[in-house]
Amino acid sequence: MPGTDAAEASRVVFGELPEFPFLPELPGRGPGADLIGRTAALLVDLPVQVTPRGWKLTDRPGRDASRTHGYWSQDLDALEEAATGYTGPLKIQACGPWTLAASLELNRSANPVLSDPGAVADLTASLAEGLAAHAADVRKRVPAASLVVQVDEPSLPAVLAGRVPTASGLGSIAAVDRAVSTQRLAAVLSAPGGTTVVHCCGRVASVFSEILSAGASAVSFDLDQLPVRETDRVAELADAGLGLFVGALATASAVRLPGGPPRDPRQTAETVVAMWRRTGMSDSLLSAQVVVTPACGLAGVSPEAARAALAHCREAGRIAAEMIEESAR
Repeated sequence: MPGTDAAEASRVVFGELPEFPFLPELPGRGPGADLIGRTAALLVDLPVQVTPRGWKLTDRPGRDASRTHGYWSQDLDALEEAATGYTGPLKIQACGPWTLAASLELNRSANPVLSDPGAVADLTASLAEGLAAHAADVRKRVPAASLVVQVDEPSLPAVLAGRVPTASGLGSIAAVDRAVSTQRLAAVLSAPGGTTVVHCCGRVASVFSEILSAGASAVSFDLDQLPVRETDRVAELADAGLGLFVGALATASAVRLPGGPPRDPRQTAETVVAMWRRTGMSDSLLSAQVVVTPACGLAGVSPEAARAALAHCREAGRIAAEMIEESAR
């Protein structure tokens, strides 16, 4: 989400998505509020620090850790206040082990953690423990909520394809074995308990099988990154009972068609229904398995556009379910 006010962001989320709110992330606050630094603060016994290139492991926590923990405290306090009396699903999110390993540098090397299999194992175990503790804290703060834990893995396709560069930029780290990738991801997904979602932007269909094998409850992807020819892969997920968080509203358009009026939620609903029908799954399952979301994140749009995007997706989801009901009559 855009902005720097955690309390206001939570109020907007709970106001526009009263049936399925989430804990907002506000990367506009700077280092420590970004995906990597924010998640690294959850690691157990693996402190990190900011460098000119990003984040790296270090010997002991310092000011960067204190700042990040301060952001977490603000966010969770704001969530607890906004969620007073809330019952229903509540989503939190953190970076996944492979994206974290591809982004964090080793303590005594500029190379990513990904270049050291032993360090990856340690990072995975630390993240699993930290994410479990984080989920327990949220459950304590919002006891009547049903927690949904989203793990963001934008770098997973590059990790499996051997496209993550070394520190010099002159080479790439060898592709990770797919069985190992599944094992590490599964360890993190199983740690917090409950419903889990793996989000991946880009060519996510190339990693669908790993996400399925890792035991995720749902997959989140951007619809405009899914070629029609790969709909069969979505059908496999849906047939296995996984939920689909469909990023059907392009963030770049900020809920407007290029050069035109605000996008009609019915257009988004029609796009989602058409995708679902291409899978060959029963229309009656759409409402139970599909959630309409913005594509990727909203941090780069205005607060007004972000609010409108959330309202748009909620309305598009309602219309999609209504379309299915009408066609069944």
